[in-house]
Amino acid sequence: MLLAIGLNIVCGFTGLLDLGYVGFYLIGGYTAGLLMARLGVTYWIALPLAVMNGALWGLLRGAPTLRLTGDYFAIVTFGFAELLFRIVKNEQWLIGAPNGFVRDIPPPAIFGMVFYQNWHNYYHILILLILVVFVTYRLQHSRVGRAWVAIREDEQAAESMGINVSRYKALAFAVSAAIGGLGGGFVAQFQVNISAPFFEFWESILILCMVVLGGMGSIKGAMLGAAILGSLGEVLRPGAIIPYQFGGARYLIFGLILILLMRFRPGGLMLKKA
Repeated sequence: MLLAIGLNIVCGFTGLLDLGYVGFYLIGGYTAGLLMARLGVTYWIALPLAVMNGALWGLLRGAPTLRLTGDYFAIVTFGFAELLFRIVKNEQWLIGAPNGFVRDIPPPAIFGMVFYQNWHNYYHILILLILVVFVTYRLQHSRVGRAWVAIREDEQAAESMGINVSRYKALAFAVSAAIGGLGGGFVAQFQVNISAPFFEFWESILILCMVVLGGMGSIKGAMLGAAILGSLGEVLRPGAIIPYQFGGARYLIFGLILILLMRFRPGGLMLKKA
């Protein structure tokens, strides 16, 4: 849900197709993971640094793409994420292990209590999610949010009305990337060990499907789409309701459900029919 809300800022609020959102997820994960595992930095310092690093890379990626729209922007974002994935997978001098493997990431602790149980992480991510929803909701209903919507509806008209398109796009990239970095910082300590396959391109597609399914531009829709697709991934896992010998059938069922939903609710579950 957290990542879907973050991607929704670029895709839903400003109307740009981002195919490389997993790149910021990767940046946050490796920033926090390496700081904690290699340098002994505490989680409560590593997490804000992961958020700031994500926002910085969001600006760096956004700077050369401010004038790009549509397919061109999507191709650049895809290339950005794939480049980062290849770097952490192959550059052992940077990560310190093959395949981008970082292990023994210590759990966070506060007032002497170590967060290592599932219920600890549940309330931990719940608090982070509530914080992200609050900030995103306030932005959506502020002057910034109205500028984003104006850019989404008609960029040239928005610019003619005095909206600094480049500035507001850059802000959207930074906020979206910061949320991705936040999610990556959390998952690093949650998984204890992370590697490059955690951040493959298909993660971006899955997050994008969550946003589209729920309704682009809707915070509630992004959360609903994440809940549905996240749950389907577990329900259709081999051994749950599908026998192991038919494990591949879950992808068929998954795709069929998406096709039906998009056929009858093309605007998303939380938006009116197109």
